[in-house]
Amino acid sequence: QLQLVESGGGLVQPGGSLILSCAVSGGTFGHYNIGWFRQAPGKEREGVSCINNNDGRTLYVDSVKGRFTISRDNAKNTVYLQINSLKPEDTAVYYCAADSLGLLLFRLCVLSTETYDYWGQGTQVTVSS
Repeated sequence: QLQLVESGGGLVQPGGSLILSCAVSGGTFGHYNIGWFRQAPGKEREGVSCINNNDGRTLYVDSVKGRFTISRDNAKNTVYLQINSLKPEDTAVYYCAADSLGLLLFRLCVLSTETYDYWGQGTQVTVSS
């Protein structure tokens, strides 16, 4: 059973930085497209960034371009989300998710929640002074 565990969230001041980690176990890490999503109180879950399983191609939602960087370490079965220049509107629970069919279907990563079939429990990011 594929499992994803996020870590690295916390309380940070505006303008600060965080590195979120997503540790993946129980499967073949290199087969999965991995996405980061977030959900603020009262809002729908939105895709933030994703990274392809094979070529490392990345995708970002417009609101985080230039501030967020996604990367993956296949040796550690971990995906990272570097978050810089944090804003109060970045406050949310951040989730990572795996598209387990990405390789099988030759599918590029996307920011749609429906594409991902395994989810972590989330990590809270709060941006406040």
